[in-house]
Amino acid sequence: MFKKLRNRFLIVNLTTISVIMLIAFASIYVIMYLNVQNDINMNLHRIADYQQKGPGDAGHPGSADGIPPKENRPMEGGNPPPERSISFTVTTDASGNLKDKDSKFTMDDEFYTAALKEALSIGKDIGRFTLDDSRWIFTVKHTGEGKVIVFLDITAQQKILTNLIYTFTAVGLLMLIILYFTSRFFANRSIAPVREAFDKQKQFIADASHELKTPLTIINTNADVLLSNSGDTIGNQAKWLQYIKSETERMTRLTNDLLYLTEMDDSRTGMMHSRFNISEAVENIILTMEAVIFEKHISFDYDIQPELTVQGNSEQIKQVVMILLDNAVKYTNPKGAVAITLKKQNNDVLLSVSNTGEGIAAEHLTRIFDRFYRTDTSRARQQGGYGLGLAIAKSIVEQHKGRIYAKSVVGESTTFYVQLP
Repeated sequence: MFKKLRNRFLIVNLTTISVIMLIAFASIYVIMYLNVQNDINMNLHRIADYQQKGPGDAGHPGSADGIPPKENRPMEGGNPPPERSISFTVTTDASGNLKDKDSKFTMDDEFYTAALKEALSIGKDIGRFTLDDSRWIFTVKHTGEGKVIVFLDITAQQKILTNLIYTFTAVGLLMLIILYFTSRFFANRSIAPVREAFDKQKQFIADASHELKTPLTIINTNADVLLSNSGDTIGNQAKWLQYIKSETERMTRLTNDLLYLTEMDDSRTGMMHSRFNISEAVENIILTMEAVIFEKHISFDYDIQPELTVQGNSEQIKQVVMILLDNAVKYTNPKGAVAITLKKQNNDVLLSVSNTGEGIAAEHLTRIFDRFYRTDTSRARQQGGYGLGLAIAKSIVEQHKGRIYAKSVVGESTTFYVQLP
């Protein structure tokens, strides 16, 4: 499923980028093509205007037909042709026969005749043709005695346009290859959170089903026992009823915790936040837990800096303290010690809850805040836990824009930290 999702992302991304590149390259090529064509036409007309001053100069000395010799033509009245352009002019009679030629390059007469033939065969006053692997453009000016045809070599300009196409193709293919691997890399990174969330959801459903399956099995078994002894009194079967009630309460706590987590994850169900005295809130939780700690013969120490305040929901923060302190008491070794501190650290408030005991291995520290995750399933079951307490605490702390984390030394102690702005 995720592979298909990644491939669809790649296809959409590459298609979009390809269309954008195609439009960009086409725009550049069209602009370049129009500029080249405009440059060619300007050069062609400059050559035509320079080399042909027109029949109006009749009577010029040294000219039998009224067109001044090349060496006596005036420079004014027109710009000289580009020095690097290869061009020539031919003059024909009324029948289209070659009458005269004008070129600053030495060419065979057959070449002039072939070029004239190509131009006349097109039958237009302006056109293009290929001759001897060169690309030519021509323009025809009609005179009273025939035609004056100006030819211009545009092979270099055509090569520029052709090379531009090849360059765009090579650059486009190279960019697509680079973009493919780049897009694939980012696509994999993009779907990684989705894959992780999907895997967590699957694990969550499996764990929730497992946790619900056990009490349901117990309830069903005890109900069968009751039904098999339907004639007995309630007093004699109170044990089975007590088992059913106990497991029902466990299921109720589980479903309530799941509903609470869902509400915490839903951004639409935000609670009212205000500034409150967190020192007083932590002290209240300590007072409620002192009796439990005393009964378990656990050493308890606390250091609460007075008059510390934070922005948030006091009931939720109390729940976080209760979860951490309750876990610390549950997992402390016999005659162990529990300590809780609250102090100001820079601009934040830092709460720490530590206990002596088995500790938590490093590979578990990053996962203990996951739902239903327990490092020791059998012991957690004996303690009546589902592995949701720390997940609830994490959700509350994150909603308060804080940070919760743990540090542990295996076989010695574990400390949980809550940092609130």
